[in-house]
Amino acid sequence: MTVPTLLEVAYKAADDKRAEDIVVLNMKGVSLLADYFIICHANSDRQVQAIAKEMAEQAGQSGFDVKRLEGYDAARWVLVDMGDVVAHVFHKDERAFYNLERLWGDAPIISVDLEA
Repeated sequence: MTVPTLLEVAYKAADDKRAEDIVVLNMKGVSLLADYFIICHANSDRQVQAIAKEMAEQAGQSGFDVKRLEGYDAARWVLVDMGDVVAHVFHKDERAFYNLERLWGDAPIISVDLEA
């Protein structure tokens, strides 16, 4: 399986759990942390957890390794580390505060096509 496939799996999982304002940053050449960042938010702690859990489960079921799931219990900013793809699932208030899109402003935003 390839990185774009992992990106699509993670993006679809977030979309399926109704994540809001999903943004994908192409981090290649910008950061050594990952090739792609997925950034999204939800309006409640439970929904933040549901999105992160679904991303981790779908990645695992598709044969990808989930290396780390950080911040799940607090549910304010959950980091789902899938290696080449790292997802940041925020509670709405924290997303505005940390504003990762601005912090990583030199990373191009890409679109993910979910045609089934």
